[in-house]
Amino acid sequence: MTAGARKKAHITGSPATAQGPALGEALPHVMPTLRACLQPSRDPQMRLKLFSILSTVLLRATDTIDSQGQFPSYLETVTKDILAPNLQWHAGRTAAANRTAAVSCLWALTSSEVLSAKQIQDVQETLMPQVLTTLEEDSQMTRLISCRIINTFLKTSGSMTDPEKLIKIYPELLKRLDDVSNDVRMAAASTLVTWLQCVKGADGKSYYQSSVQYLYRELLVHLDDPERAIQDAILEVLKEGSGLFPDLLVRETEAVIHKHRSATYCEQLLQHVQAVPATQ
Repeated sequence: MTAGARKKAHITGSPATAQGPALGEALPHVMPTLRACLQPSRDPQMRLKLFSILSTVLLRATDTIDSQGQFPSYLETVTKDILAPNLQWHAGRTAAANRTAAVSCLWALTSSEVLSAKQIQDVQETLMPQVLTTLEEDSQMTRLISCRIINTFLKTSGSMTDPEKLIKIYPELLKRLDDVSNDVRMAAASTLVTWLQCVKGADGKSYYQSSVQYLYRELLVHLDDPERAIQDAILEVLKEGSGLFPDLLVRETEAVIHKHRSATYCEQLLQHVQAVPATQ
């Protein structure tokens, strides 16, 4: 067996996870093999296994795939040639399972600590549209991980995200506040806090006024949720955004407080708005 064939055998079989630092030395052979084997036209079961292996090595990247510090140079291959095609929607359960595997792999990548902030921003630029789509997946795990990935993207890019792209994110997160899973709802609320922090740090806040007003209105509906944990999470989102347009928030809150089963959360919010100065 040639050296190249041995490298391919290691990657397409489970021994790849046991190679440790040697995996980083073999990247010139490993990455083209992964790219070829993870195309959507290839065997779905093989792709599932490979994504599982790749996620595992990414979670301890400095000891495996990035042992030589060379992995980031293959980032474009991973994002554009491997992850992007596999995040595209295709009908069927097997295709959905592969999207879940690809999302999990992306989460491992963005959590691996081998990428710089600029590199994570590059990943965001390439894959944010697909991740917004995977928020709608049937799989609860896929929706949950997608929320977490978006949160990481926003925390990393902050106010540097293009305003037109930033404004497209919050409606998709709002939808997840109606999710059947409370874990997904909590993750969406946490990501909305980060989204509001991005808006607070951005120039030209007036650009966001109508969007933030709509967000206030929708959040106030969820502030009357039957689940106390959800109410607490939504209150934190509203508090985070209260400094942007406080007068608007007060008006919106006063317009619905009488509709809530209890005025407690609305009253807490109004007290907070009065105590916190407006964001300049």
